[in-house]
Amino acid sequence: MSAHPINTSSASGAAATADAAAAGNPVDVVALTQTLLRMDTINPPGNEDQCTHYLADLLGAAGYHCRLVEFAPRRSTLVARIGGKPGKLPICFTGHVDLVPLGSAKWTHEPFGAEIVGDKLYGRGSSDMKSGVAAFTVAALALADQLKDSAGVTLVITAGEETGCEGAFHLVSLEDAADIVGQAGALVVAEPTGNEPLVGHKGAFWLRASATGVTAHGSMPQHGDNAIYKIARAALEMEQFSFDTPPHPLMGQGTLNVGTMRGGLNINSVPDAAEMTIDIRSVAGQEHKQIWGCLCKTMGPSIGLQTLLDVGSVFTEPDDPWMQSVFRHCQPLFDAPLQPKIVSYFTDAAALRGPLGNPPTVILGPGEAQMAHQTDEYCHVSKIRAAEQVFRNIMLDWCQQ
Repeated sequence: MSAHPINTSSASGAAATADAAAAGNPVDVVALTQTLLRMDTINPPGNEDQCTHYLADLLGAAGYHCRLVEFAPRRSTLVARIGGKPGKLPICFTGHVDLVPLGSAKWTHEPFGAEIVGDKLYGRGSSDMKSGVAAFTVAALALADQLKDSAGVTLVITAGEETGCEGAFHLVSLEDAADIVGQAGALVVAEPTGNEPLVGHKGAFWLRASATGVTAHGSMPQHGDNAIYKIARAALEMEQFSFDTPPHPLMGQGTLNVGTMRGGLNINSVPDAAEMTIDIRSVAGQEHKQIWGCLCKTMGPSIGLQTLLDVGSVFTEPDDPWMQSVFRHCQPLFDAPLQPKIVSYFTDAAALRGPLGNPPTVILGPGEAQMAHQTDEYCHVSKIRAAEQVFRNIMLDWCQQ
């Protein structure tokens, strides 16, 4: 369990937000962000149902059909849907409510205090990414009456993203996933981008490579088969490894790094087991199955491979008509013309996009990417409010056409 319990003010803050919504008053996006920040959802253990159940109550009261999908005790993903018409698919917004641990450095601002100083709202998850979830939730609440008879909006608020998109992958693995989530014509991932629309992210393919041998006394190594030598040779092959696909115009070339290596039990024995871990960041156009095959061929039959994480890349062409419309909605927030960019971190879009029908996907949220996972994490209050308005515009633009 986390050493940092839920702030005792969270219950009163949540009640105030819920009372305002029940009375028909607009929910303030900064207040909702603060409410979510006061809920300790560090993963592990997660306990994301604090957020998802609370948001389900808000959205359900506004007319959304809400479904909570539990993949572990006290860990649920929320799918909230409204509207729907033949002839046009809904637009989907997604974000996660789990958090990374606080780290060992001392925080200046209480990590679950949701303190505002000037234009900065402090707290673990303020940028990554409870502000983004609050922004699209408040936009969806404000527009609920207008969306009921439109193409519709789907919100997917996930648990377990920080540890490999567990919640999203669990959701889409269910037999009735198609009924729960449906398909979408466009997807907005509210990860931290400072409200700059990004057209994709790299994939993550993490592997464990292992070698076996025969143990023997260290004074008679000729009677053994040293597994460390095998894994060391494989590691040197990885240093020279090159992908057989051309660089992507925006993402560049995929990357490979050997992150850890271990083997042997004691100095005076020939090791009969050794392993290393490999971190591959793939780009659009690279298939992980193909990369696996190339690695097997390069390292040879004495090395076994095991997949630890398989999260694909996501990319939408910048000249996609919907992507262009998103850029137009965001441009007033910036002085210089927006340019197509990607990010290196992965998102739940890797799990959701295929089951949703591979819609055009933008990564867009109010958080500061450089503050993600940092001590004294913060998000600018002004950017949270701006994101809510941009999300309203994107929803209306999609549903009124």
